[in-house]
Amino acid sequence: MKLLDTSKTLGNTKARKTNRDDSIRMATLTMHPDNVVCAGAKAAGCMVDCLKDSGLGAVYPSINKARQARTDYWHDDQEAFLIQLNHELRNFAKLCAKQGVQGVVRLNVMSDISWEEHMIPQSFPDLQFYDYTKKARRFHGQRQPDNYRLMFSYSGVKHYQHQVQSFLKSYSDAPMAVVFRNKNFPSTFMGRPVINGDDSDWVNVNNRGVVVGLVAKGPAKTNTNGFVVDNNVIPTLNF
Repeated sequence: MKLLDTSKTLGNTKARKTNRDDSIRMATLTMHPDNVVCAGAKAAGCMVDCLKDSGLGAVYPSINKARQARTDYWHDDQEAFLIQLNHELRNFAKLCAKQGVQGVVRLNVMSDISWEEHMIPQSFPDLQFYDYTKKARRFHGQRQPDNYRLMFSYSGVKHYQHQVQSFLKSYSDAPMAVVFRNKNFPSTFMGRPVINGDDSDWVNVNNRGVVVGLVAKGPAKTNTNGFVVDNNVIPTLNF
């Protein structure tokens, strides 16, 4: 079973858009989310409306079956999983060097694993890694590897607000991704300028101190628990 998607026509829509930049080549790892590999999803209220049930995953059952197989592999034999991941990343790095492009890797397409704790980005200094995360603690204390950039995922769900406040109090200039009901984004959100984030993840994660506005897709279009922000009801800082 192959872990990484390194094709030019990546399965993830956002990654595929990012891959249009001829100066980079992307690799992605897509697992099927659960409360272990995506531990913050329950508190954030996004597990039910996750992108796992939109796009091609909603059309072809085999796609989610393959994602689930990778998650099962992680749970059943993490050591073997990491050995294989390192092997595939080495091959990808060689491919990028041969083609004269910058290799960009997103390992948490639908998961939230702290890959720096497994020394993955540190082992491949010539590759650039990025991810979305709901773990505010990853922005505190320990410094992320220079080649690993994170984007915090916002949710307005009540039980998740301690994570939002913890991230904002970290004074990190990392971008914060917010899913809005429609594309009429506000100009600012919680004191940060809002940019349109639906074109390129690589552009998004390299924009510091901004809110990355994303339009609700798939099941999230009908979300009402606070994960998706209504454009005309903008929360304010309350701490």
